[in-house]
Amino acid sequence: MQVPRPSVREAASMYGTAVAVFLVILVAALQGSVPAESPFPYHIPLNPEGTLELSWNVSYVQEMVHFQLLVRDFKAGVLFGMSDRGELENADLVVLWTNGDRAYFGDAWSDPSGQIHLDSQQDYQLLQAQRTPEGLCLLFKRPFSTCDPRDYLIEDGTVHLVYGILEQPFPSLEAINTSVLQTGLQRVQLLKPDISTPTLPSDMLTMEIRAPDVLVPGQETTYWCYISELPDGFARHHIVMYEPIVTKGNEALVHHMEVFQCAAEFESVPRFSGPCDSKMKPDRLNYCRHVLAAWALGAKAFYYPEEAGLAFGGPGSSRFLRLEVHYHNPLKIQGRHDSSGIRLYYTATLRRFNAGIMELGLVYTPVMAVPPQEMAFVLTGYCTDKCTQMALPPSGIHIFASQLHTHLTGRKVVTVLARDGREREIVNRDDHYSPHFQEIRMLKKVVSVHPGDVLITSCTYNTGDRTLATVGGFGILEEMCVNYVHYYPQTQLELCKSAVDTGFLQKYFHLVNRFNSEEVCTCPQASVPDQFASVPWNSFNRNVLKALYGFAPISMHCNKSSAVRFQGEWSLQPLPEIISKLEEPAPRCPASWGQSSGGPTMVSIGGGKG
Repeated sequence: MQVPRPSVREAASMYGTAVAVFLVILVAALQGSVPAESPFPYHIPLNPEGTLELSWNVSYVQEMVHFQLLVRDFKAGVLFGMSDRGELENADLVVLWTNGDRAYFGDAWSDPSGQIHLDSQQDYQLLQAQRTPEGLCLLFKRPFSTCDPRDYLIEDGTVHLVYGILEQPFPSLEAINTSVLQTGLQRVQLLKPDISTPTLPSDMLTMEIRAPDVLVPGQETTYWCYISELPDGFARHHIVMYEPIVTKGNEALVHHMEVFQCAAEFESVPRFSGPCDSKMKPDRLNYCRHVLAAWALGAKAFYYPEEAGLAFGGPGSSRFLRLEVHYHNPLKIQGRHDSSGIRLYYTATLRRFNAGIMELGLVYTPVMAVPPQEMAFVLTGYCTDKCTQMALPPSGIHIFASQLHTHLTGRKVVTVLARDGREREIVNRDDHYSPHFQEIRMLKKVVSVHPGDVLITSCTYNTGDRTLATVGGFGILEEMCVNYVHYYPQTQLELCKSAVDTGFLQKYFHLVNRFNSEEVCTCPQASVPDQFASVPWNSFNRNVLKALYGFAPISMHCNKSSAVRFQGEWSLQPLPEIISKLEEPAPRCPASWGQSSGGPTMVSIGGGKG
């Protein structure tokens, strides 16, 4: 007896019902971490072609990430995972592969040569593998921490995701080497903060800042600048939210975007739409640095707290805005047009507090330098108790968001709040920081800073590929160490940063001359970069410089928005005394949640495979 087959419409209806039921179960399992209508609120294209798309959700209750990986052009398999810096070697992976007859899903890892091995502890749990009209959809989950030495610890900050496409069957998992695959990486913040969405005002207006019809250059990296202008007589408003506008089809090209306000002293800024490094770019665009909005791949809308908004418009505020769009085009696609940008939501009903942006970290000066061939050299900048005592209101300020920033050699950034000589809490930390992925991040918890508190910002650098010292400065080959903290209520304090005292640095150069045969010029005519360039970087000179930065007095920049320092003596200030530091958090090993020590899972994926 032949069983009648369902029609295409009936099959589609059955599939839709099954998916709906599954998503209801998933949302229940996530214990209310997202609304029912959005079980996977975050998504990014993994590869430039857009054939791999990742969606995910975070359950802080279960300390679990649920992943949905859509493979639009499935061939013989796919691998996905995480590694320290996006390498395919020493990576924590999950692999779906076929041997020509059957398909398998397994938790794996790659060794230093890229060879893939099955993990003895199976911590990725497959929930579903399903052919859909769009492609093959894999649903799986993994705890933040597994305490498996082969696994990546998922933590706050940047995560380097890696992927690979298997174009032919392999007889076994061990037969796969990442060097023969089509691979790549994508950076993202996986652990988004679980905070409620503030109520938006009823009189909210919108404004789109977007560069119209940009012909994206056929090169790997382009920063595109576009000048926009607020209407004449635009009064003071509060920005309460913003979100990205990405041209459909360009989701894999638009890497990040920022909107800057120009300096108020210029009555006009020339119109411009072109590459930011163009020789035709007007010089005045360099004075458009006040950040109004910033978005990076994987981020959703940014909300200000209900009691605060970012002021723009009105007297003392420039009418000119600069949009900067970073296009990442590794395939060097030609002829693609783009009109992406950022949509601002604002209100004329001013909120109780103005939000402000304060710079923490190191002053942009060459006296702070990193020797060459260093794998993890740390520089630290201070916002001292003396400055916060003088500049902050008695009730303090409240930091709700943060944007970390270095140039090309930055690898880790952390800001810690200290009170009464004791480190109290972390403001923001990124142990896998990348200068190629910078965004304003909402903090999981608002950090309150009181007068007399100290804010300590430390940056770790890797100069392993450099032969000369890397000095601080504005150039891309120079370095920075900055945390732009977003806070309320706004104060006059706009910059709270430090640098080593220049007189003590000169004593360092004199000491180098005494203990080395090669002379470092210490004459007044020599610039600090030239002096650093002539230092012979033996272990003695490296260690003494590191020690100098750890004990020498500092010059404090406790500056108002006018770039004028608060009244007081700010030279030769002692380093803040810290008698107690925060302990490094130990990874929490989950209870036996169902991980397996067996082999891979056999998967039925249809379409003739499995």
